[in-house]
Amino acid sequence: MSSTKFVKAYNNTNFLNSPPARIIRILSEMIEPETRFRKYGIKDTVVFFGSAKILPAVLTNARLKKIEAKIKSTATPSVALKREHEQAERDVMMSQYYNCAAQLSEKLTEYFKTLRKRGKNFMVCSGGGPGIMAAANYGAKKAGGRSIGLNISLPLEQYPNPFQDQELSFEFHYFFIRKFWFFYLAKALVVFPGGFGTMDELFELLTLMQTGKSRKRMSVILFGSDYWNTIINFDKMVEWGTIAKEDLKLFRVVDEVEEAFSILKTDLERFNLNPIPRTQAEA
Repeated sequence: MSSTKFVKAYNNTNFLNSPPARIIRILSEMIEPETRFRKYGIKDTVVFFGSAKILPAVLTNARLKKIEAKIKSTATPSVALKREHEQAERDVMMSQYYNCAAQLSEKLTEYFKTLRKRGKNFMVCSGGGPGIMAAANYGAKKAGGRSIGLNISLPLEQYPNPFQDQELSFEFHYFFIRKFWFFYLAKALVVFPGGFGTMDELFELLTLMQTGKSRKRMSVILFGSDYWNTIINFDKMVEWGTIAKEDLKLFRVVDEVEEAFSILKTDLERFNLNPIPRTQAEA
């Protein structure tokens, strides 16, 4: 009698991790999150995007003081030390956005609690990693609420922050599936200063809205005019004819937590809680 042991295809890890099984892995990243979202009754999110490199003020201030002390104790600071000092000063300046993201997430989460009586289960959602993502999850946790983390496996930078809910912490391999889950449940988007990843996520959503592929009425908040108005000149894009002036209405640039919260609260209620016909909403 043969002692050969056969392995079923769905238990064959070599096959499941091979190029021919890519479609199975893609489907898994579509289906598994959906089952958890359904289990916890999650249909509505406010998504936070932003740099993974922005740290809270307590850390950036401590680092700056340490470098300043080193400079004072050095007769002739090196060029490298001076550059390190300049970067530390920039990090302190950028840390304001970490604090603002945490405050805004906290206020939103407190507001979301009041919506449960109306049958709505809104949650803050982030990319699950450090920086602005951690700030968003931290703010929600501080308010005593749950929040979602859509993590992505990367060789550097990305690691799950400790503030997201374990049951609602996801790990993705494919960027495009991760972005699908960002946008599919999103009822509003708040974008803090960030790099290539933040730009990629922002412009994909703006493209979907601009082209009518997404018909959802939702707020898109760009937080931090000093950053956005120097990094991207949207008015020049209109001037050069690459976007229409009407496209500038797809988003708003704000600088204050209270202003961002007011816009988000008004639009969430206008578009999701007390919806009005699209023609009236767009008038």
